[in-house]
Amino acid sequence: MVRVRFAPSPTGPLHIGGVRTALYNYLFARKMGGKMLLRIEDTDQTRYVPGAEDYILEALKWVGIEIDEGQGVGGPHAPYRQSERKPMYRQYAEQLVSEGKAYYAFDTAEELDAMRKQLEEAKVDNTSYNAVTRLQMKNSLTLSKEEVDARIANGDAYVIRLKVPLKEEIRFKDIIRDWVVVHSSTIDDKVLLKSDGMPTYHLANIVDDHLMEVTHVIRGEEWLPSAPLHILLYKAFGWKAPEFAHLPLLLKPEGNGKLSKRDGLLGNFPIFPLEWKDPFTDEIARGFREDGYFPEAVVNFLAFLGWNPGTEQEIFSMEDLIDSFTLDKIHKAGARFMVDKAKWFNQHYLKGKSEEELVSVILDKKQEIKEKGHDFALKLVHLMKDRVTFPQEIITEVPFIFEAPTAYDEEIVKSKWNDDARKAMGVIKESIQSIDNENFNSQNIHDTIFPALEAAGIKAGKVMQAFRLVITGVGKGPDLMLTLEILGKEEVIKRIEKALAFLG
Repeated sequence: MVRVRFAPSPTGPLHIGGVRTALYNYLFARKMGGKMLLRIEDTDQTRYVPGAEDYILEALKWVGIEIDEGQGVGGPHAPYRQSERKPMYRQYAEQLVSEGKAYYAFDTAEELDAMRKQLEEAKVDNTSYNAVTRLQMKNSLTLSKEEVDARIANGDAYVIRLKVPLKEEIRFKDIIRDWVVVHSSTIDDKVLLKSDGMPTYHLANIVDDHLMEVTHVIRGEEWLPSAPLHILLYKAFGWKAPEFAHLPLLLKPEGNGKLSKRDGLLGNFPIFPLEWKDPFTDEIARGFREDGYFPEAVVNFLAFLGWNPGTEQEIFSMEDLIDSFTLDKIHKAGARFMVDKAKWFNQHYLKGKSEEELVSVILDKKQEIKEKGHDFALKLVHLMKDRVTFPQEIITEVPFIFEAPTAYDEEIVKSKWNDDARKAMGVIKESIQSIDNENFNSQNIHDTIFPALEAAGIKAGKVMQAFRLVITGVGKGPDLMLTLEILGKEEVIKRIEKALAFLG
């Protein structure tokens, strides 16, 4: 059975690129009838950020990624938080030492710095701790067994490093990138177990993927340089390696470089799924959810950042994506983060919502709407649904619904405010006064105003923009008759009188 995992670190809010990685894992697992695991990789306790793990769980839930096994769900391979698996990793590191595939290293930070400095002065290209330099350092390969045992017994600090072969070609086939070939001389003897007893990412990642029976590792391109090392570790343990698929980077909108938080600030768009408040600085980072994006729009948008079904179809539900998704249709090249496309998807899904659904979204966004009630909110949605990209714009794009204009568009005043307009406002005011409150709806308003203007010898088409100016302060906007209905008879009359007094 296919088993995939999403394994984020709780070092802050989950980047939108991480959500895409989780999504591709989820789609592949569902397509193949497999399982999706969630593992929290918190081996680097110095970078742990309170609240980050809960944020990850909430973000995945919001976009509709269902976890079959793992943190927050449980399962046969618990615990799924690496810090809680700490004792287990040592035995695997010690196993490699006993088999001659890893070794104890006692070098201090000062000694490591001195080694690098010496190599730099000698103009050596590779200044890492590797198959050559390890022979000049303090480790169990250069010290006697007695001295090693004595140092350990004495409590001297040490790490366990992988003994990387000196001359070996490492080959593996990536599902997206085909064959990857790296020579072992380019790989340093990575630390597997740190001096505090915590495993590094490399050891914990391999051990957990093996024990959790992960069959496919689908992760970001930034992990591709680590893959040869991981292949070496699988070989050292004598375990079968999973299949690898390294996803393309998410690029800046201009296409030059990896998408960053700064790009979001400069481009005025979020790069996190949910809003995040930094627990140390109280800084707020925007989220797609709070910006008014629907989860299905975000999923549709993210799916196309690196994958294409090979057809003209663009609108995909989660079920459609599962049916169509294959790893071989993922691109190698980076994907530009074009937020306008995300907005396009959001507008599509907004238009597909029922008016009742949108009422439930906007009722809590403004106290005045809640006070005016459901019918008012329903009319407001009907007025604006086809004109907006985000639910909150149903409110923000019509400030004149909530407050009478205090100024009038000067260009419209110059071009449309004339004697005919003044006369028309009088006729319209009288017409509106003749409609009783119970029948003050858009159809009755229209059927009363237009004949009255015609009877007064005024062409409605020539004064409607002036009338809109009087009511809203601007020259264009949503359906005017429905706007009048929403405002109510008394408010409309007040605004006509105010404009006549103000504009003369």
